Amino acid sequence: MATTSDPLRRSAGLGIRAVCRPIVEGVANVPAAGPFIVASNHLSFLDSVILQALSPRMVHFFAKAEYFTAPGLKGKAMKWFFESVGSIPVQRGEQAASVAALDSLVELLETGSGVGIYPEGTRSRDGRLYRGRTGVGWLTLTTGAPVVPVGLIGTERLQAPDDRLPKPHRFTVRFGEPLHFGHPGRRHTLPARREATAAVMDAIAALTGQERVDSYNAPPASRG
Repeated sequence: MATTSDPLRRSAGLGIRAVCRPIVEGVANVPAAGPFIVASNHLSFLDSVILQALSPRMVHFFAKAEYFTAPGLKGKAMKWFFESVGSIPVQRGEQAASVAALDSLVELLETGSGVGIYPEGTRSRDGRLYRGRTGVGWLTLTTGAPVVPVGLIGTERLQAPDDRLPKPHRFTVRFGEPLHFGHPGRRHTLPARREATAAVMDAIAALTGQERVDSYNAPPASRG
């Protein structure tokens, strides 16, 4: 179902295709109707915008709350843009906020919408694929929505972690076949959640070919 934000999202997609000439594979794997969860590896600040712009259906991703509350004309423009492509403001680093954020994704899925999540939690700065956090498993088992694994390749070249502005570069987006884990609801077991999360990460790894890391990724400020 089209929304008022679709024209901007599609325009962004046309712009990205014209400037970066990305390779986009497997778009037919995104369900034509009903709820779905996009679960992707995470290499660049621009990943969410890329997936929102190039997906055949709108995908709602989290975005830092600061993007919606910045002052001045620049702040208003940022808020308008992120709202237009379907982003959801979230306060990072607070447990209560994280729980509320997942509940907001449940609400969207219950309306038949698509949502996006990065199981690694934060960007990989060394290009390796880190262990998945179980939020994606919780989400699919709670709602019954299928998970569409996505592999991003080369998006880190668009904007390195310390670069302020993006640079045009070709990249690849691969949408994998949907994964179904049933619908046990909120009372599913922790082992089932971990098993679903592991299956999602295996599917992402198969799409990207990344080296695996059997530990959780952490934001730069939390490291060593």
